[in-house]
Amino acid sequence: MNKTHKQQPFQAPKGVPDYIPPQSAAFLAVRDNFTHQAHLAGYQHIELPIFEETGLFARGVGESTDVVSKEMYTFADRGERSVTLRPEGTAGVMRAVIEHHLDQGQLPVKLNYAGPFFRYERPQAGRYRQLQQVGVEAIGIDDPALDAEIIALADRCYRSLGLKGFRLEINSLGDDNCRPAYRAKLQEFLQKLPLDEETQKRAIINPLRVLDDKRLEVQEMLVDAPLMLDYLDAPCKEHFETVTGLLDDLGVQYVINPRMVRGLDYYTKTCFEFIHDGLGAQSGIGGGGRYDGLMGVLGGKDLSGVGFGLGVDRTLLALAAEGIGLEELGVHRRVDVYGIPLGEAARKEMVKVIDKLRAQGIAADMVYGSRGLKGAMKGADRARARYALVLGDEELAAGTIALRDLDAHQQENIALADICTAMQQRFNS
Repeated sequence: MNKTHKQQPFQAPKGVPDYIPPQSAAFLAVRDNFTHQAHLAGYQHIELPIFEETGLFARGVGESTDVVSKEMYTFADRGERSVTLRPEGTAGVMRAVIEHHLDQGQLPVKLNYAGPFFRYERPQAGRYRQLQQVGVEAIGIDDPALDAEIIALADRCYRSLGLKGFRLEINSLGDDNCRPAYRAKLQEFLQKLPLDEETQKRAIINPLRVLDDKRLEVQEMLVDAPLMLDYLDAPCKEHFETVTGLLDDLGVQYVINPRMVRGLDYYTKTCFEFIHDGLGAQSGIGGGGRYDGLMGVLGGKDLSGVGFGLGVDRTLLALAAEGIGLEELGVHRRVDVYGIPLGEAARKEMVKVIDKLRAQGIAADMVYGSRGLKGAMKGADRARARYALVLGDEELAAGTIALRDLDAHQQENIALADICTAMQQRFNS
């Protein structure tokens, strides 16, 4: 006799989080809030491809970075072309600006994007192989006021969610005029250290990458390393002082971290990171900086740019660390109105009422299947609805519907023909 074996259920790939209700409401609240703040500052949406030519990231992000050398999801498509799931957003935005000639209009070009990015990392809390980010880029103008705007915008994104326990760290990485002298001095320092073979190679290709090494034993060897701030030329120093001065004027608090370089090769002058110590090892919740020269490297005009990427995943962890939940984010309700029909005739009428409420922009749901009043009210509680509408044979005969205010624990009967107007008035008052 043949036995039917039950198939094992599938699971999400390792390092790829699911966001399911009710926590998915918090995910949307964070992502949409970041996007809303960007739109308030004049940034327009750009939708980027999930994958691009591998060369875009190798050239734009930098072959000496961990992102390119170790973490990219790269594969050959059916045409034997090498493509890569996007590990970050800036290179793709620059490619789109060049391809569609957006730089030929008014400058700066101000764009924002949101979505998943992919890096093959060792999964842990806050470090995922599919990470969610919201980013902004301002392209075409080398103005320290734009740097300050970008940083202040990121700060506002976090504070508008109620976050308080983070700090902003900033630094300047100079430019092609003053960085070579610093680079040579840093290489001279690194050559004297007992670094492992791989780190020694990195020190030759791009010594600033060594400063980004998070290993404690490496950081201890770098205590006396020369600092870029000490090698800034006059224009870069003035640029950095202007940025910090504007942040002071805007009331944005920051700490200067002269050892911060971040993990991508294209940064010049201003770079910054937001840190939340409630997250443990993965404490960075977002950051960015200026990337003058990147557009030219990717085949476009030699125009400047500045931007940020804010991590939605890590922001959610930061919110949890500070005890900020769905109610504080204003997304604790699944619907505003919950319909409870008692009987088949009432069900047919309730379907029409709920549909009209939805057409008016009111979030509404109703009981499906056969449930009594007590069981149906539990459904209204689980939906965290503000109002329940109860309709039975008695109400139908009288041409009314019972409106229960679940927050105030009050009930009144309203004419069935007027219920949609009455609900609209309540939500508009």
